[in-house]
Amino acid sequence: MTTLDERRARGTAARVSTPRSAHAGWVVAAGRRSPVDLLEKQDADREPDLVPVRHGRMMVSPFTFFRGGARVMAEDLKDTPTAGLGVQLCGDAHLLNFGVFGSPERRLVFDLNDFDETLPGPFEYDVKRMAASFVVAGRDNGFTAADSRAAATASVAAYRDAMTRFAGQRTMDVWYASADEAAITAAVREVVANRDKGTRKEAKATRRAAKEAAQAAAKARSRDSLQALSKLGEQHDGQYRIVSQPPVVLPVRDLAPGASPEQLAELIRQQYQAYRASLQPDMRHLLGYFEVVDFARKVVGVGSVGTRCFIVLLQGRDASDPLFLQVKEATTSVLEEHLPRSRYRQHGQRVVQGQRLMQAASDIYLGWTRGPDLNRHFYWRQLRDMKGSATIETMTPRGLALYAQLCGWTMARGHARSGDPVAIAAYLGRGDAFDRAVTDFAERYADQNERDYAEFTAAIKSGRLTAAEGV
Repeated sequence: MTTLDERRARGTAARVSTPRSAHAGWVVAAGRRSPVDLLEKQDADREPDLVPVRHGRMMVSPFTFFRGGARVMAEDLKDTPTAGLGVQLCGDAHLLNFGVFGSPERRLVFDLNDFDETLPGPFEYDVKRMAASFVVAGRDNGFTAADSRAAATASVAAYRDAMTRFAGQRTMDVWYASADEAAITAAVREVVANRDKGTRKEAKATRRAAKEAAQAAAKARSRDSLQALSKLGEQHDGQYRIVSQPPVVLPVRDLAPGASPEQLAELIRQQYQAYRASLQPDMRHLLGYFEVVDFARKVVGVGSVGTRCFIVLLQGRDASDPLFLQVKEATTSVLEEHLPRSRYRQHGQRVVQGQRLMQAASDIYLGWTRGPDLNRHFYWRQLRDMKGSATIETMTPRGLALYAQLCGWTMARGHARSGDPVAIAAYLGRGDAFDRAVTDFAERYADQNERDYAEFTAAIKSGRLTAAEGV
């Protein structure tokens, strides 16, 4: 077994081969492929009627373009320096892919919540995408350059500080670490108390951020399958079914009008049974108390638009006992073109196993299956289970910086579970050299993202790409 000293030495040695200052000064690589070309390549395998919806959502702002452009950034990250310290990557670690949800014990926890691109790789990839997202979001909110930079730095500094703490903890303490509602509330209160000693303006901004966090938590607690039924369901012939809201929600009865009810029922039954087989025996038993009632295609997110995503309405003891599951297509990770391929040939399994490795608590209904077309892979999870995300548009600069600290801690925890926190902490060090270098990268990347966004919107205006706005 490798000793602690040997692990620290590995991290320290990496500073020689890849100085922390090397992460600064990023410039576009020679021969970089056009972002429009990369997006068109992705679009080729997506639902044709939804591709304009994806473009319409991405064209809203440079920030929405960034959210949908994980493939573009993967192309850029492949040429950046790395220390050779691997972890399980989220793969798309922008600030809105963190959020709250209910743990199996019914605690409200904060964690990463999107793993479509998860893959083992250099820890810097996630940190750089996270930091860049804070600069892009800050600019989108109209913040000053200093405030946007401060949020990015806060995320990286929190990552480094947390990794240092994890490096000093016992293995099981790292594994069990989590950010639940009580821990988040206590941390925010401590920050508020400290800010109350500062200027009146700082204290007011911090208290507002704390209030917004509490409101977001309360809203998340109300989001469950019963609440989803009130928005996505309707009664027909005495039974609930999914309401048609094209093109965002398209029930299977409208999606496949040429098929008989018997054929559709058999197709859904086969998919459902294959999914259940991927669950643990106790969860299969629990799901046995529910039966499938309806099935629909549902458009989600920004980057996922156009992939095949569905929702399934199940019923337990009666119509007042619903369960909504979400089925998302899992395609090849955008990182697999540049990093070693996943050990899992089934991409739904790749997503599920990566999520379980990085999250402190995962959805009990996580599973995977192949579609009727065996070349397509899917993963299943609960649609709404006390899920909630931050409302970035209304945040103050101080609120964004507080949120950045929480994201940085959470990212470090996810990486510490799968990588070597001792080696990574030794590489990062206790000074701010890494923070400053990655913040410099983030600002430069935000500049490039704006140029890419301009090229993307120009392609829409010219007619090369089509876009459906407001959907």
